[in-house]
Amino acid sequence: MDLQALLDDLAKEAAPFAAQGKVADYIPALAAVDPSRFGIALATVDGAVYGHGDWREPFSIQSVSKAFSLALVLARDGEALWRRVGREPSGNPFNSLVQLEYEKGIPRNPFINAGALILIDRLLSLTGDSLGTLREFLRTESGNPAVDVDREVAASEAAHGHRNAALAHFMASCGNLENPVERVLDHYFRQCSLTMSCADLARAGLFLANHGLGADGSRLLTRSEAKRINSIMLTCGTYDAAGDFAYRVGLPGKSGVGGGILAVLPGRGVLCVWSPALDTHGNSVAGVEALDRFTTRTGWSVF
Repeated sequence: MDLQALLDDLAKEAAPFAAQGKVADYIPALAAVDPSRFGIALATVDGAVYGHGDWREPFSIQSVSKAFSLALVLARDGEALWRRVGREPSGNPFNSLVQLEYEKGIPRNPFINAGALILIDRLLSLTGDSLGTLREFLRTESGNPAVDVDREVAASEAAHGHRNAALAHFMASCGNLENPVERVLDHYFRQCSLTMSCADLARAGLFLANHGLGADGSRLLTRSEAKRINSIMLTCGTYDAAGDFAYRVGLPGKSGVGGGILAVLPGRGVLCVWSPALDTHGNSVAGVEALDRFTTRTGWSVF
């Protein structure tokens, strides 16, 4: 199969679907991004990287970062995490306060905002520097030492992060935060503001396709831990549209409101697509379309 030609075709077919979405305007720094941008990259477990369009252009990875935070916490803390956060799809918006209150401060899964705050809180306790630990990990696995925070986006996140602050304060009131709320929020806003390209993210995620083995061949996770992260990505990784994503794409995936989607092909490689125009659930319209067409054309899904 000519993978480069396939990506070229998919980009031409899927990019026009961006006209059906809109950028995340509730974060002003993201509202300024051109909605017509489109990039796609495929990194394979044998070391090849293919791409098309804006695949080398850095963008704000936002919630895609949560998949990597989960990996770092599980690698250091194992199953203890699941006493503080669940593993079930939310069925509600990613920043729902109602669900968190109903469930007494235990987030439904680690990929909704409340769950991601638990990941950061735990990584802070384990390492003393959640953001720094994640940034170094992403630099190492992607091979790009320039991976860093976009300060403008981070400031914009912090200035408009009232709902996330409410989630954190509520969990603290329920005894489900170990660190000061302000410190957890600071690391959260900056983590979401990390910028990477499709090529960077695809390479960085290869350990999930390679059953827990890192870029240097060392074991980052057990096979079972890598399997479990992929399973949670499949069921919870695209907000309250995870069922539709599984139906259409059939791969573990993690999206972000910056327009990126990371999708894992276990044993084969990792796809990353970026198109900033989102649907009403917060997922890239053209990105989902491209991934749908990829698995339809190749037959490479987990089903």
